[in-house]
Amino acid sequence: MSKTLVLAEKPSVARELARVLGCKKSGEGFLEGERYIVTWALGHLVELAPPEDYDKAWAKWDLLTLPMLPDRMKTVVIPQSGRQFRAVQSLMRRGDVSDLVIATDAGREGELVARWIMEKAGWKKPAKRLWISSQTDKAIKEGFAHLRPAADYDNLYHSARARSVADWVVGLNVTRALTCKYNAQLSAGRVQTPTLALIVDREEEIRKFQPKEFFTVSVKLPGFTATWRDKDGQARIFNMEQAEALVARLSGKTALVTEIKRTWKQTPPPAAYDLTELQRDANKKYAYSAKETLSVMQNLYEVHKILTYPRTDSRYISDDVVPTLPERLRSVMIDEYAPLARQIMTRRPLQTRYLVNNAKVSDHHAIIPTEDQVELWRLSGPERNIFDLVARRFLAVLLPPFEYEEVSLKLTIDGESFYAKGKLVKELGWKAAYDRSFDLEEEDGEEEWEQSLPDLKQGDKLTVQSVRINSGKTAPPKRYTEATLLTAMEHPAAQVKGRDQSKILDETGGLGTPATRADIIEKLFSAFYIERRGKELVPTSKGIQVVGLAPADLRSASLTAKWEKRLGDIAQGKEQEDAFVGEMKGYASHLVAEVKASDATYTHDNVTREKCPDCGKFLLSVKGKRGKLLVCPDRECGYRRSVTQTTNARCPNCHKKMELRGEGDKQLFACVCGYRERLSDFKKRRESKSAGKGDVRRYLQQQEQRQDSGNSAMAEQLKKWLEQNK
Repeated sequence: MSKTLVLAEKPSVARELARVLGCKKSGEGFLEGERYIVTWALGHLVELAPPEDYDKAWAKWDLLTLPMLPDRMKTVVIPQSGRQFRAVQSLMRRGDVSDLVIATDAGREGELVARWIMEKAGWKKPAKRLWISSQTDKAIKEGFAHLRPAADYDNLYHSARARSVADWVVGLNVTRALTCKYNAQLSAGRVQTPTLALIVDREEEIRKFQPKEFFTVSVKLPGFTATWRDKDGQARIFNMEQAEALVARLSGKTALVTEIKRTWKQTPPPAAYDLTELQRDANKKYAYSAKETLSVMQNLYEVHKILTYPRTDSRYISDDVVPTLPERLRSVMIDEYAPLARQIMTRRPLQTRYLVNNAKVSDHHAIIPTEDQVELWRLSGPERNIFDLVARRFLAVLLPPFEYEEVSLKLTIDGESFYAKGKLVKELGWKAAYDRSFDLEEEDGEEEWEQSLPDLKQGDKLTVQSVRINSGKTAPPKRYTEATLLTAMEHPAAQVKGRDQSKILDETGGLGTPATRADIIEKLFSAFYIERRGKELVPTSKGIQVVGLAPADLRSASLTAKWEKRLGDIAQGKEQEDAFVGEMKGYASHLVAEVKASDATYTHDNVTREKCPDCGKFLLSVKGKRGKLLVCPDRECGYRRSVTQTTNARCPNCHKKMELRGEGDKQLFACVCGYRERLSDFKKRRESKSAGKGDVRRYLQQQEQRQDSGNSAMAEQLKKWLEQNK
């Protein structure tokens, strides 16, 4: 009997597919059943060959060998994944395997994972594609019932291959050129460099910014406050004497209500989440990095199966998903979400006009809950937080608009105009899904703050109770956080006006894709180009210098965004892969020539007096994501040593997080309050504390088994102690 081979991207997904397909027999790198054999990749098993596989001269990093432009790109098996590749290849060559189902992640990179394995293993038999947006048993069964020919996704593969080749050709050539030219570990890339340029340019704006003091004038009237504005609607006065003169003239005068506007307004609910929007909100509310959010989402999708596919750029669902909404609502009818979910279920038909839009759904729909029942107690803290964001947004988008009446007042005092604004809520609508702990709306500093206004009518006269001057200073642009950087990467047009003359295309994917932006930001940290201060992202000296040294074209956010759109066009069959790759090769040649011709210099301003134990060069002091390190500037040496690590261990004196310093037996914890403790002593203290808790727990269990009521008071006290010392 012939069998179907199923290729998943990860072992965890393969196990779930195997369970649903009835594959219980375990083998070397696979699970087998009567009809199916399920195997897996380990992420990528195959990658583009390194330069030395094309030409032995390319093994050496030398400006004379650049640019490296292979006529035909080769692929190689990743050495660390060789064993699993051989297992997959063996299965593909089995005589009883008649066809293949590609079950890697349903996206551009997932397609590349499978196709490169198939090509390298020499697969020639029929292949179909599993394309699902959730990992529930129901979704898997329906997906296998509606498999599509693999050829339907050929253009997606061409797009993925074009992306990979472009990054190899541009990234490797420019990175080698910069490293060899300036004798420093420098790297550049098609998306990495313009993203870094956004952060560096913002820092330059902040450094050049000169704050100006300004003043506003407000009057206190019975029951509310109004703010002065000039004929152009501006509230700021940059002359103190003018502000003081205004106050002197208006004190003790009468205000006349000259205009009252009552406007009924409504705010529609925000669209459902795509990955980038979810990463933004998770960074705002929980300070999670983009990478952390994606990792947590992947667990909620693959392991818990309660949220749909994470790597999506759509914020809507299509018509075919609508019949499943009642079941998805029932799945979140738990805990604090239950009352709202029940309320939505009672309204038929469901309000879906803010959620359904076929034209705006690409490969995957928005991130929403699946039909599987949610068990909150199984979730970790971060998983619970991310699920909370998605669940609330899902409920919100099914609710009606937020409705309110806006009241605007204009008052005249001695010929000067003052304004006040108030809001009266009529229908809470979608805002019922949120509390005040997380405001979705952006703050606008120029608007009058909203307040409760008394019942007034035009022509009313009010006594000015007091006039005051409020002072402030103009603020520089804010540094990027991961949330605002993700926005800038998604919509770079607004960020590049001062730097690029050309206008970005209206319909563009921005810098990178929802699936790759988190990795790009992580690369900037690992290359020591940026560091984090609180939530803010700050460029290092190395990052600032590399942007200045990189070719000007490569810094262009708009140009790179256009390339990303062209990759999307390849996926849709609107452009040919070869044309794009050919242009990237020519572009790489141009960039290398520009680096070679440059007369700029690079300076290490973080050199220490400590020498590398391997090569003797002076080490550099750098700040990584998890602490301080000493690294060797020589790329070929690669030595690095941790100096301090940020830990979650708490100081017993002040309860702040401590740093771990030193190496080996000399490692010790240090706190800003001055507390010091050797790592070995810390471990002993923790073990002793844990042992004490274990003894108490065992005692409590014994008491419960004996049902000895005489010891209940002691048991209660011990329970409290355990709770306090968790």
